[in-house]
Amino acid sequence: QLQLVEPGGGLVQPGGSLRLSCAAPGFTLDYYAIGWFRQAPGKEREGVSCISKGGSTTTYADSVQGRFTISRGNANNTIDLQMNSLRPEDTAVYYCGIRTPFTSRPMCALMEPDFDSWGQGTQVTVSS
Repeated sequence: QLQLVEPGGGLVQPGGSLRLSCAAPGFTLDYYAIGWFRQAPGKEREGVSCISKGGSTTTYADSVQGRFTISRGNANNTIDLQMNSLRPEDTAVYYCGIRTPFTSRPMCALMEPDFDSWGQGTQVTVSS
């Protein structure tokens, strides 16, 4: 059973930055497309960003385009999400998941059913 972990959450002021990492103890992330999703209180989980296996394809939700950057930390076997210009509405629990190969949707379409092996999540709070 593949299991991801997401260290790196915390409290940050509006306009600040935070970096999340998605780690994979015991296996390499090189072979998988990975997505970041988030869930705010009272809301459904929504897609944030995704990166393909080789890194050639990245996708972002409109709400984070231009502020968030996803990348592969190959040396550390992580998928990193750099979050800049954070807003209160970015407050949520952030999860990473592995994209299943058994989907006909385009690579890195931010659709929750296309991802599994979720980590336990990490809280990000943007507040003054």
